[in-house]
Amino acid sequence: METHIYDQFAALEDRHFWFRGRRAIFFDLLDQELGGPRQDLRILEVGCGPGGMLSPLSRYGTVHGLDIALDALRYCRHRGFPHMALGSGTQLPFADASFDLVALFDTIEHIQDDQGVLAEVRRILKPGGAVVVSVPAYQFLYSQNDRLVHHQRRYTRAQLDRLLRAERFAPRKLTYFNTFLFPLILPAVLVLKLKERLFGLPRGQTNLSHEFAPPINGLFAWLMATERRFLRHCEFPFGHSLVAIARV
Repeated sequence: METHIYDQFAALEDRHFWFRGRRAIFFDLLDQELGGPRQDLRILEVGCGPGGMLSPLSRYGTVHGLDIALDALRYCRHRGFPHMALGSGTQLPFADASFDLVALFDTIEHIQDDQGVLAEVRRILKPGGAVVVSVPAYQFLYSQNDRLVHHQRRYTRAQLDRLLRAERFAPRKLTYFNTFLFPLILPAVLVLKLKERLFGLPRGQTNLSHEFAPPINGLFAWLMATERRFLRHCEFPFGHSLVAIARV
C-alpha cells in the first residue's frame, strides 16, 4: 500500500466504525471456533500492516507478524510487538507445521498469487490448525479505493470457498459481513464510481477519507458489530466483505 495509507489506517483503527465493527465480528467468530481467550497458541498474522490486529490476536497466545513493507513493521515494533518478519506471503520464512493459527485480514486480495499464499499457510500450519481470512466482496465494486491500496481483485463467496478447498482447507465458517450497512454502502460506492468516471476523484481519496460525526460513526459501529450475534448461528448471503475460518 501507499505509505500515507498506513498513516491513515493507524490513525483511524481505534475509532472508525469499519475497524471497530470488523474487530467485533472477527474475534467473536474466533472465540466461538477456539473456545474463547487462551494463551497456548502460536499465531501468525500475514500482512499485518501497522499492527492494529496484533493486540486482539494476542488473547489466544504468542503473536508473530509478517509484512512486505518496512513502514508497516516499524508501526508494529513501536507498539511493542517484537516478533516481526519482513517477507512475502508466497514465501513464508517459517518452518513447516510451526503455527496453530494464521490470520489473513484483508491480505490475499493484495497478492497476485492468492492460491500460492494459502498453499504456504497450509504448509506452516500444524495438523488441525486454523486459518482466518477476510476479503472485500464483489468485483463490480472495484474502485479507486481498491487501486490505492493495491487490491488485485474482490471476491464472491463461491470464489473464496473454491480457493480454500483447492488447498485442502475445510471451511468451518464462510460468510459475507458488513451486511446491515450494505444498503447504504452499495449506492454510495456506485455513485463514487460514476463520479470518478465522469469527473475524477481527488488523488489519494479512499473509503476512509471521510469521517462521520461521532454519533453517526458510533451508530454504524454498533450496527456492524451487532452482526456478530447473528453470525454465531447463520451465514449472511450478501455483504460488503467476506470472512472465512477453516481448518487443515
